[in-house]
Amino acid sequence: MKDWKSISHVMWDCKYHLVFVSKYRHRKIYGEIRKKIGGIIRDLCRQKGIELHEGHAKSDHIHLLVSIPPKYSVSNTAGFIKGKSAIRIHREVLNVKRMTGLSFWSTGYCVSTVGLDEETIRKYIIEQDKQDE
Repeated sequence: MKDWKSISHVMWDCKYHLVFVSKYRHRKIYGEIRKKIGGIIRDLCRQKGIELHEGHAKSDHIHLLVSIPPKYSVSNTAGFIKGKSAIRIHREVLNVKRMTGLSFWSTGYCVSTVGLDEETIRKYIIEQDKQDE
């Protein structure tokens, strides 16, 4: 229980594996864009007090291993990260002037609880490229 966090009345260890897919699975996440998207997502997680343990971007989707405090639901967190990151990606990375009607991420997300088998999930996220070959 040494990895567990606590707030005033709760001890918790809530880790989730989240996957976000780009709109129409377009292969938009590459090169310099990939690094900037990683920085944006790290910054958004820091703002909400969400701990980002691992992250890996493929050309059309990203994998995240996050610890979400129990005061936030998974759907709220996923919506926050996807919504705010899409706005910042368009503004800072893609240099789009108009902001209406734009989207970067596909509707929905994939989530699974990690439980106590965190190492298997970490290994899966890190070794994505090897498994796809």
